[in-house]
Amino acid sequence: MRSDSTDLRLAARLAELRTGQGWSLDELALRADVSRSTLSRLERAEISPTAAVLGRLCRAYGRTMSHLLAEVEEGLGGPVRVGEQPVWTDPDSGFVRRSLSPPLAGMRGELVEGVLPPDARIAYDGPSVAGLEQHLWLLSGRLELTVQDTTHRLDAGDCLRFRLWGRSAFHCPGPEPARYVLALILP
Repeated sequence: MRSDSTDLRLAARLAELRTGQGWSLDELALRADVSRSTLSRLERAEISPTAAVLGRLCRAYGRTMSHLLAEVEEGLGGPVRVGEQPVWTDPDSGFVRRSLSPPLAGMRGELVEGVLPPDARIAYDGPSVAGLEQHLWLLSGRLELTVQDTTHRLDAGDCLRFRLWGRSAFHCPGPEPARYVLALILP
């Protein structure tokens, strides 16, 4: 079992969400399109979820990834100092996600920093919340962002804004990591 406290809290929160809905592992597996064995291992903190799996679970529970991760982090009010910003790493792709302004009750927007290594790709089956407004500002590197079957090639300084209703994918063609800020606004 992993000993990282964030992984342990995330595992416990995932189990709470499932049981709170009254769902069995089999029912959640169908709703999220994630295998029952993977869900079981996640809830026991034997493995860390990938970004794609976490995205599917968030969609099943109707919450953004940021909201889910904020539920397992320490509450942050006032200034969010760099050392207090929750950081999560996707074990599959090496993608690093820093919550610059974590979700806060009563607020609809948040800022996230993403760093995607060269040649890494992350694909999502759909948004965690349908119609989620997003503004992505690429700070450095290059990024290919596919939104509902349209691929946008971005260079440093470019900004793309969209509402997400369907599939999306992030790909860093390299040679350097793609570093960006993503503004998320709930509908």
